Amino acid sequence: MSLLTSLIQASSRFQQAMDARAERRDVPGEKPEAIPAPNHEPKSDSGDRFTRSQQPGDDQASQKTRLLPLTQYKQTVAQDLSHVRETLRHKLAEYNVHPATALNVSKNEQGGIRLEGNLPDQIRERMQQDLDNNRGFAEALARLSKTEPTLHFMDNALKLNQAYGVHNTLLDALVSENQQFNGLQDVIHRYDNLRRTVGPTEMAAAPAGRYAFSLNTRA
Repeated sequence: MSLLTSLIQASSRFQQAMDARAERRDVPGEKPEAIPAPNHEPKSDSGDRFTRSQQPGDDQASQKTRLLPLTQYKQTVAQDLSHVRETLRHKLAEYNVHPATALNVSKNEQGGIRLEGNLPDQIRERMQQDLDNNRGFAEALARLSKTEPTLHFMDNALKLNQAYGVHNTLLDALVSENQQFNGLQDVIHRYDNLRRTVGPTEMAAAPAGRYAFSLNTRA
């Protein structure tokens, strides 16, 4: 068989194969196999697909909480924090106590100052009496006992909302649709009322128990 004959036969077989393939495409009722569309579902860090659920009213709740002037709240609370912190540091220096001594100051059952720390009893009692007679200190501590837990709760709830889309119904209840009624004292008042009415499960994320200001201690 010559080389020319072999090429002719090979060309003929190739043409027949192409014709047969074209006929299969033209068969009525048959469709070419669809190419799967790429999956653009979001994945978690572990590689598992997830879909974030969307509840009715979520957008509205997120919008009003995002408008909270949290930075302004923190600046207001920071003034009292600074005053209480500096007063305690001055007292440590006044009584020649090591400046890194850990202290906890709170209100006792009678509303007076309670000072706790690794101090000699005589010095602790004298410092406690001085702080109890310091009206500015007592008032700042009283404000912090309400503002700091409220701010701590809101800050954590907003961080979870922004990071994971987790909506906190208690936070939503604290925030008014009218931003004019979302001043720090307004929010604190609503927060205090909710703490008195909701159950322990709903308040699990909020600080509980007696408030105490800590100096030179790690959380």
